[in-house]
Amino acid sequence: MPKVAVGGTFQYFHDGHAKLIEKAFEIAGDGKVYIGLTSDEMVSKSHSIDSYKKRRNQLLQFIKEMGFPDDRYEITKLNDPYGPTLEEDFDYIIVSPETYPVALKINRIREEKGKKPLEIVYVEYVLAEDGIPISSTRIAEGEIDRHGRLKKDIKH
Repeated sequence: MPKVAVGGTFQYFHDGHAKLIEKAFEIAGDGKVYIGLTSDEMVSKSHSIDSYKKRRNQLLQFIKEMGFPDDRYEITKLNDPYGPTLEEDFDYIIVSPETYPVALKINRIREEKGKKPLEIVYVEYVLAEDGIPISSTRIAEGEIDRHGRLKKDIKH
């Protein structure tokens, strides 16, 4: 049974996050998805970030809405960019363009430790109406909603 890792801050849970989580469950099949959620201590962004508890609740709400059973996933708190992927055995890691370099570093460290590398599954950004990727920063700045719909006229 596949063991799949995916991680992130998951602020303003948006369609890009949904695509990552859905891909993780698709790849896992009858296996298990391990979702690493960035701790409050690890967060360092230019805009304010909701508490770990609030972000975890939004993530859980999405997973429940998608109908994934409780025994098919586990959410763990990330206090560093790698979480359990350096020590535990996983088959896959699901990444966005933003997190792809972290997956490459995880595999380098795993190989140094004599562990097999994780198969990296690359998920492209989800684009907003304007063709620019949906991001928590853009949502925080009021440009778009979590589905990528424009909220104001953007001056070019």
